[in-house]
Amino acid sequence: MPVRSKWQSLPTEAINPATLGIDKLSADDIVELMLSEDRTMLAAVQRERERIAVGVEMIAAALRKEGRVVFVGAGTSGRLGILESAEMPPTFSTHPDLVQAIMAGGRGAIFNAKEGVEDNYEEGARSIMRLRPTKRDIVIGVSASGMTQFVRGALTRARRAGARVIFVTCDPGTELQTFVDLTISPGVGAEVIAGSTRLKAGTATKMVLNMLTTGAMIRIGKTYGNLMVDVQTGSEKLKDRARRIVNIVTGLEYDETDKLLKRAHWNVKAAIVMQKTGLPYPKALSRLRRAHDSMREALGEDIEPRLRGMLQGVAEASVDGR
Repeated sequence: MPVRSKWQSLPTEAINPATLGIDKLSADDIVELMLSEDRTMLAAVQRERERIAVGVEMIAAALRKEGRVVFVGAGTSGRLGILESAEMPPTFSTHPDLVQAIMAGGRGAIFNAKEGVEDNYEEGARSIMRLRPTKRDIVIGVSASGMTQFVRGALTRARRAGARVIFVTCDPGTELQTFVDLTISPGVGAEVIAGSTRLKAGTATKMVLNMLTTGAMIRIGKTYGNLMVDVQTGSEKLKDRARRIVNIVTGLEYDETDKLLKRAHWNVKAAIVMQKTGLPYPKALSRLRRAHDSMREALGEDIEPRLRGMLQGVAEASVDGR
C-alpha cells in the first residue's frame, strides 16, 4: 500500500505493539503498563546524556556573555518551553528577559489548543525576529516530531541572525541536525496512545529541558552546593527557605537570620557573605561580583562537608529517637 502521509513514518506516530489492548485493561493494569513504557523512556534520555551535557555548557557559555536563552515550540513542546522560562526567575533570580519562550499561537495557545498554528513556517520566523536574536543568544527548538514548521521557521531565522541553535526532538532521524549546532533526540519510541506526544515524548522533553536549564544555572554559580542561594523571596514559603539557607551556611540562629536578610535586602548570597566576612552590604555585593557571582569563590569554602555533617546528624538523631 502506498504511503500518502508524511507523518506516518515518524516514531512519534507509530502504533505501539505493547499497548494494542489497553482499552480492555483494568485501571491498575493501565498504570502498570504506562510505568513500564516510561522505563523505556528513561533509558532513551540516558542515552542522550553526553549531548545534554554539551547543551548545558553551551547555555552556560551564552549566559556568561549576557546572552539570552529562547525556547520555541508548539503544543505540548511549546508549553514545556514556557514552563522552563517561567520558573527561572523565582528559582534563580534571573531577569525575565534572560530566559524566554515563544509558542505557536501566542499566549492564548498556552491554555487552549490552537490547531494549525504550528504549520506556519513564516510566523515562526517572524516570532523569533521580534526578539532580535544575536550571536550571543541560544535558541532551543522543541518539537517531539521534528516536523513542526513553526519551529523550523524560527530556528532557520535564528541561525541566519548568528544565534546558536539547539534542537530537542524525539525523532533521532530528523534531518534538522544537519544545520543546528546540537541535536538532543531521545528515541522514546511509540506512545502508549499512538501520536499522543504529551506522554513519553513530553516527559522525556521535560527531563531534557530541566537538565539543560538547571545544569547551566549551576555552572554559572546560581547554587552553593545544592542550596538555592539565588532564590527570590516573594512569598512566606520562599522567605522561610532563605532563612533556612542562611542558617545552614552560617550557623546563625534561625530567628537572627531575619534581621540579617533585611539588612541584605533579602539577597541570600549577600547576607551569607556579610555574616561570614563582616563586610557591609555594598562591599559584599562587590565581592560577589569579583567572584563572578560564585559563593564558593567569594567565600573560599566548600559547603559540601557542612551539609554532609548536618545530614549525618539528622540521621543519627532519627536512629536515637526510635
